[in-house]
Amino acid sequence: MIKKFFVGTALTTSLFFANISFAQSEIPSDSSEDNRDTIVVTAQKIEQKLVDVPITISAVTGERIRQLGISDLDELSAYVPGLNIQEQSANNPGVVIRGITSDSGSSQQGPRVTLYYNGVDISRSRGSYQAIYDLERVEVIKGPQATLFGTASAVGAISLVSAKPQPGISAQLTGGYGNFNQTLLGGYLNSGDETIAARIAFEWRKRDGYVENLNPSQNKELYAQDQLGLRMSVRWKPSDRVTVDLTGTYDRQRNGGTPFISGTYATASGPANPFGDANLGGSPLSLSVLGAPQLGLDRDVYDANLTVAVELTDELTFTTVNGYRDFDSLEIFDADGTAAWYLEFAELAQGWQASHEGRFSFQSSSLRASAGWNVFKEDGVQAVPFSSEEGTFLQCAANIVPGLGCINSAGVVTAAQATSLATRGLLTQVPYSSEFINGGINTAYSVFADATWIPVPSLEVTVGARYVWEDRKSTYFARVPRPALNPAAFSLIPGQVDTAGRTFEASDKSNAFLPRFNVLYRLSDSTNVFATISKGRRSPVVQLSAARVAGVSQPNLQLVPEETVWNYEVGVKGAVGPVSGSLGVYYQKYDGFQVSVVQPDATTRTQSAGTATNLGVEAEIAIRAADWLQVFGNVGYIDGGIDKKNTFAPAFSGARFRLQPEWQAAGGFTIDTPLGGGARFFMTPSITYRSKIFFELPNNPRTSQGPVTLINVRGGVSFADDKYELSAFMRNVTDKNYLLDAGNTGGAFGIPTYIPGEPRFFGAAFTARF
Repeated sequence: MIKKFFVGTALTTSLFFANISFAQSEIPSDSSEDNRDTIVVTAQKIEQKLVDVPITISAVTGERIRQLGISDLDELSAYVPGLNIQEQSANNPGVVIRGITSDSGSSQQGPRVTLYYNGVDISRSRGSYQAIYDLERVEVIKGPQATLFGTASAVGAISLVSAKPQPGISAQLTGGYGNFNQTLLGGYLNSGDETIAARIAFEWRKRDGYVENLNPSQNKELYAQDQLGLRMSVRWKPSDRVTVDLTGTYDRQRNGGTPFISGTYATASGPANPFGDANLGGSPLSLSVLGAPQLGLDRDVYDANLTVAVELTDELTFTTVNGYRDFDSLEIFDADGTAAWYLEFAELAQGWQASHEGRFSFQSSSLRASAGWNVFKEDGVQAVPFSSEEGTFLQCAANIVPGLGCINSAGVVTAAQATSLATRGLLTQVPYSSEFINGGINTAYSVFADATWIPVPSLEVTVGARYVWEDRKSTYFARVPRPALNPAAFSLIPGQVDTAGRTFEASDKSNAFLPRFNVLYRLSDSTNVFATISKGRRSPVVQLSAARVAGVSQPNLQLVPEETVWNYEVGVKGAVGPVSGSLGVYYQKYDGFQVSVVQPDATTRTQSAGTATNLGVEAEIAIRAADWLQVFGNVGYIDGGIDKKNTFAPAFSGARFRLQPEWQAAGGFTIDTPLGGGARFFMTPSITYRSKIFFELPNNPRTSQGPVTLINVRGGVSFADDKYELSAFMRNVTDKNYLLDAGNTGGAFGIPTYIPGEPRFFGAAFTARF
């Protein structure tokens, strides 16, 4: 369902090595050069300068995010080579690191990419979307990071760290308005002293949908947005050696429906045109069958986090990180992309996650080490109810009345007459509904250790490993009645199997050893080279559904083997004078590569596609051309996909990974100059590029998007020594038409749908700081 890419408001430097250009804009002009050249990250569970971390990281601070008007991670991702975050909706984010996607909604399948929020895993797809207001920083760690971030980080991790309460009293309030009635209100209030401090932050965003739905049964435009985020944080320091952080977060979405627009049948703007108005009718029985009366998303997420750090000695620290997350979402969508009562679905995703980690960290001049344990448990369900009218479904799917068709060139649903014609006027409509529910109760226990030896100041050697035990339990239930117009069939949707009122269960246990090896050599105080070898793993899948054997419904269990990857990487990062940059090369070899394919029964099945390979290059550069001018650019190249001559899964042989561009690049410059009298002017124009991508496996040109180039700009004036700021932005300046996604559920029925990307957005905001 989503995918929103390359719509970021000009992020000037996402360069992981560009600590100069980041920090220069984050500190007062009278700060020292040493401070300007430092950005601190905690990817290795200790505070380190970004340039000193021997793994590939892109990092950006919350202050930079605020200055640039970034509102979502997908906007940020357009400027980080090797990262794409595509949001079909807040309920269905697709996170892509180095061309490998993690977006499955099934409760039975594990993610590939770890999303961490304040040190706690929030990777479950339907519960992972997180507004990024009032953050301290975002770290994007590329390559398998199981030792540092757990088993879900098979291809990388994204760590979100919220702003912590600080001593003193401060506040900020921002209000904004733009086209499509975009409305923004957000800010924070911070108060406290050195012992205890509290911080309240919030953000409310609302806008009209950018796709008009002409159907009179729907009262909200498609892709309308109404989102609220609230966060309360408390920091308590009873002594200099003890820090306690407690954070509670609430996220809410009441968004309009996803604009699935048919690529087969005529639309209001012409035959199969995804860039005009839509006519999505939904189901007349949407409230009683699907759970809500209108297309759209209703989602609530609650999150609590407790972190305690105790300095036992000057060299030894114990940290415990504990989290709980609960999510409840209902999304109603029209999968056929037309006014027909044909393929109307909902997805109800509910679940909770709990996590506990304890670790000891040691740091001296010649040794850094950490060791600990982690327990993670999640319990979730994904329910998918279906609504249709039998005659309409059979006519559109099987043409039961020759010559009637499904939808004519004028957009009239001729198939709506099928029931009357098939029953010779006895019936005009035969409503039909079915539902399947998959569940997953997954528990993982792990122990880990990581040590860095520093024999001389210029050399660091790191060895680490995590050992994990997993217990995965899957459940499956389906209610599939026989259709009235075709009672000889067991189901209206071919392949759906009723479980006869039973809930099937299956479970499996697994374990794995996941090592990493790193070497970092300092060429100078500001330039390092590094090499890394690491192993990643995606958990085995206890895939459970139903099958009919001799006319009787039986459990259909498929144990999909684990997916493993070995990652080999070398790189250099650093700075020389006003220029900072990096260059990295990586090679990844996958075994048991897992692919998810939408089936004709509307379920998504995971299967192994055998071996796969990824070879890539990432380069970034930032130039501080003057005190008032910064120039930046980055580029990523990936040659990857399922291996050719794949006898294990020949249908996927030679296919590029889904959502993987061969080339991705971004560039621009930032002007930030004083005007006198406590005022300054700032502006950042930028351009992003992404080459052709395929939206599905196996690759199909019909469900692809060619190269996309977008131009964005943000600028404004601050005055009264930054107490007040007036800014304006424009994204997609040229109003470029492009696709966010193609294929989707409709593609499984032979009628793929298309989702248009964002049009030109522009607006202005005013910020006051106290």
